[in-house]
Amino acid sequence: MGLSIADDAAVWKLSDERALIFTADFFTPVVDDPYDYGAIAAANALSDVYAMGGEPFLALHLAAFPAALPDEMVGAILRGSAEKAKEAGAIIAGGHTINDDEPKFGLAVLGNVHPQRVGTKGGARAGDLLLLTKPLGVGIITTAAKAGEADPAHLATAVEWMKRLNKAAAEALRGRALHAVTDITGCGLLGHAWEVASKSGVRLHLHFDALPFHPGASHYADELLFPVGANNNMADYAEHVHWARDLEYEQQLLLYCPETSGGLLLSFPPGEAASYLDHYRAMGQEAWIIGQVLDGEPGIEVA
Repeated sequence: MGLSIADDAAVWKLSDERALIFTADFFTPVVDDPYDYGAIAAANALSDVYAMGGEPFLALHLAAFPAALPDEMVGAILRGSAEKAKEAGAIIAGGHTINDDEPKFGLAVLGNVHPQRVGTKGGARAGDLLLLTKPLGVGIITTAAKAGEADPAHLATAVEWMKRLNKAAAEALRGRALHAVTDITGCGLLGHAWEVASKSGVRLHLHFDALPFHPGASHYADELLFPVGANNNMADYAEHVHWARDLEYEQQLLLYCPETSGGLLLSFPPGEAASYLDHYRAMGQEAWIIGQVLDGEPGIEVA
């Protein structure tokens, strides 16, 4: 799996029992705290391995830092990343750093997966239920924070969710008849949902009232504190989305808003969806049924 069959990561089959997952991701700071920035960047990069059904085991740091950035800040970024990788069961084995006027940081990650258990975006089937494992809205909350408009409590909640690994969500998938999976990141919910719909040849029907949002996200949407990426995503994906009821512009744009270290979008047969939810909740975690898969021309309906 690579350029010809694009998905959340590349996959290279080594044997009938083992395949390697390889991915990379890095970005500019989304929060002020350097430790949190490092931990969020690591959780975000590791997420693609979980979305492919694998377990991360090795990673390299990818860093671009201003020469004047204090050593203690650089150390905090690296420590946040290394501790998050350790939580995932992966080892930071080195990396590469260059000088740049604006900080950029992330990881290249290797993971293991059985070739018959690779998670993909294609494969959703009519009748499936759609589940989401993290709330939406971190993109608009962090943008509001950059403008000095975010409630500190809202930002703190968003940061904790961004630092949360998708490890538990992926572990709960083992042994289940999962049809399709991806993680929700820079393309927003609708961008990544379109990837599932187009690769699976189905329509996705999303229930707006069932979508989980972080505290404050709707308020900042009403204030139009969106990042520019939300408008970019709308321009890229709007032609594939049909709004089945009169939702406000701000509500629509919220679903295009980029996410950082978002949850997994899962497509399950109904019985498996119920079993997954029960098991995941028994692990002390929460997930939400947000829609279903329909026959028809590939696209997305939001009602």
